[in-house]
Amino acid sequence: MTKTLFNPKAILPKFDEYLTSLGLKFEGVAIGGAALVVLEIIERSTRDVDLLEIEIPKPIANAAIKFARMHGLSESWFNSGPVDLLQSLPSNWRTDLSPLYTGESLVLKTISRLNFIRTKFWAMCDRMRDLDDLIAMNPSDEDIEIAVQWVKPLDANPDWPRHVESMAQALKRRLLRD
Repeated sequence: MTKTLFNPKAILPKFDEYLTSLGLKFEGVAIGGAALVVLEIIERSTRDVDLLEIEIPKPIANAAIKFARMHGLSESWFNSGPVDLLQSLPSNWRTDLSPLYTGESLVLKTISRLNFIRTKFWAMCDRMRDLDDLIAMNPSDEDIEIAVQWVKPLDANPDWPRHVESMAQALKRRLLRD
């Protein structure tokens, strides 16, 4: 079975129903493209739901794999791939969580807009594909400066600060153009 892209706004209610049928419950923090779709900041399909969880409990992880097989999704569609961000996010990041999805058995929150801008800008500095997500978030010059100052110390490469500054300028140019 091929692993397909999916619309998180459509798949999360189905996964919620599946968890309910199994008598399981899960609460977590989702970030990335899936969260931006649910927030209606962007419109696109995705391959996964990225969670800021050190470890997804085994029963939930197993249910997500079975659900993936039933719906032709990647077995890693519900994952804690970005867990490394927990080491870098501001220490108060949990105080600013917003509701994202609330079902009977699945409850997801997401990070603040500013923390989203920080993480997406960091990702953009490594891979340009996050630029469009940032454009859709329409960060202010102040938001970008906060992100720049946060991202600069996150890489030991001596050229990194200069690269971060050049990426900020590229983002500002695109925002002006769009």
